[in-house]
Amino acid sequence: MPAHDATTTDTPTPATWRGAELGTRTVTYDERDAILYALAVGARATDLDLVFEDRLRVLPTFALTLAQWAPDALGSLGAFDTKTALHGSQQLDVLSPLPKSGSIAMTARVGDVWDKGRAAVFEVVVESEYFVATWSLFAPGAGGFGGDRGPSAPAQPDGEPDSTALLTTHAEQAALYRLTGDRHHIHIDPDAAAGIGQPRPILHGLCTLAATTLPLAQELGAHPADLVALSGRFAAPVFPGDTAEIRAWGASSEARFDVTTEAGAVLSGGRAVFAQS
Repeated sequence: MPAHDATTTDTPTPATWRGAELGTRTVTYDERDAILYALAVGARATDLDLVFEDRLRVLPTFALTLAQWAPDALGSLGAFDTKTALHGSQQLDVLSPLPKSGSIAMTARVGDVWDKGRAAVFEVVVESEYFVATWSLFAPGAGGFGGDRGPSAPAQPDGEPDSTALLTTHAEQAALYRLTGDRHHIHIDPDAAAGIGQPRPILHGLCTLAATTLPLAQELGAHPADLVALSGRFAAPVFPGDTAEIRAWGASSEARFDVTTEAGAVLSGGRAVFAQS
C-alpha cells in the first residue's frame, strides 16, 4: 500500500504515493536474452563482444528491461491513468557490470512525486547490487495538488557541439525490441498507434536511449559496455527506420547530448558517462 504523506489531507492525492513500496522481484536471464537485447538496440553481427557468447559483455542498459516490471506495477495499482501517462525521462546508474547470465534481485519504490500543475510526475526507483534505475512518469491531469514542482529540465549546453554522430534505426527495430519485454501495442499495431495520435507504430523510448549509447561511445572512443551513468528526457517519438543526429558536448569519458530528427528533438538533456579503459 502507498506510504502516508504527512502533507496530504484525507483526500488521496498523487503525493500519497511518495515512498510507496512496490515490492521486490528476482529476474533470471541468460546469454541469449542479453544478445537479443544488444541486437534490438543496434549492435551488429561484427560486434562480437556484444553478440557472441564466448566474448560477451552485457550492455548496462539491459538492466532497464529487467526492471520494467516496477513502473508497470505502479500503473497497475492505479496511481495514474496508464492510457495517458507518458515516460518523461530515465536515469541509470551502474554499480557493477551485469553478469552474462544469472538472477538479479531488485527492490522498487516510489521516490518523489512532483506537481507540474497540469500533470504529476512520479519517480519510480529500482535498486539492485548492479544498478539503480529511475523512471520519471508524466501523468497528465494529475497535477494541481499543491506539491513541489521539482527540478527543471537541464539547460542546453552552450556553443556548438564538440562532435556529432548518426543514430540509424531500422524498420523492424520496434518489433524486435518488443521481444525484450515491453509489448505495448503502440509499438507494433497501427491501430493502437493511431489511438495516441501517431501515424504508425513508434519505437520504444528506452530503445532509442540505449541505441544512442552505441554510436555515442564510438564517437567518444569508449566502449558501450563501459557505460556507468546515463540520463535523458523523451521529447518526441522516433519511428522505426528513422535516422537521427546525435549532438554531443564533451569528450573522453563524459558527454552531454541530445538527439534530433528532421521533425525536431526526440531526446533532450542527455548525459552519458563511460568508465575509462
